[in-house]
Amino acid sequence: MKDSSGSQSTDEKICLRQTALPGVISVEARSRRTYSRHTHDEFGIGVLLEGAHESVSGRGQVRAETGQVISVNPGEVHDGHPVDGEARRWRMLFFRPEALASAFAGLGASPGSEFAYPVLASPSAACAFLDLHTSVSGYSASAFVVESLLIEMLSHLVETDIGTQIPSPSSVAPAQKLLDAEPEVEASLDDLATLCGLSRFHFLRAFRSATGLPPHAYQVQRRLHMGRRMILDGCGLADAANASGFADQSHFSRHFVRTYGYTPGELVKARKTAGRVT
Repeated sequence: MKDSSGSQSTDEKICLRQTALPGVISVEARSRRTYSRHTHDEFGIGVLLEGAHESVSGRGQVRAETGQVISVNPGEVHDGHPVDGEARRWRMLFFRPEALASAFAGLGASPGSEFAYPVLASPSAACAFLDLHTSVSGYSASAFVVESLLIEMLSHLVETDIGTQIPSPSSVAPAQKLLDAEPEVEASLDDLATLCGLSRFHFLRAFRSATGLPPHAYQVQRRLHMGRRMILDGCGLADAANASGFADQSHFSRHFVRTYGYTPGELVKARKTAGRVT
């Protein structure tokens, strides 16, 4: 690719990948280029990781700062240039419209809905996007995780008539009880929401309000508790990972370290040396 002057920039680093989701492309880029006016036939959602960016879009003049969410609608004419000529770095996902149809429906959005905000200063939306990007890029996330993150992220960008009142915490008790009893069983967002008599959107909001975590993250914590207990009871690492619902031992270990600060292997060593006099 070339900048608006036609020259190749040495700061240009763009990586495109097909994700685990059909019709969804991942883009990671670092650039100081100025891009001329153009359009995409997809929805684009991203987060600016470094620097600042300005553009003119169909929704007005845009200035995005580090940590903010950026979006573009299909057919929207926009350009882009770095602020003060400094390179900016961003991460994006481009969705064919049909790839978002189910998530839009889950939000109660009408057909033909578009993103309302070209730039959004929302740490929770940015975190949901980055978690989603990691999940679909790694090819290991379940449909439950991906759909939950997608609806959570889109709820910040799409204006709908759906009610904003959060259902009572007791309304999600059946789903919480199920995840507590069988954390290793693959869950479905539709099934959990139906069990509680709620839409997917209201279920996600109510579950977070009741537990402090979205349901997919709550399930991971319950799986970690299960795996940790099994290790303390003498189970092997691979068996503990598999029985508690993780894709493999490395998947188990990544979540384990992120949560506890030490590896499952270190827990095994501590168990084996417990009570030993040296």
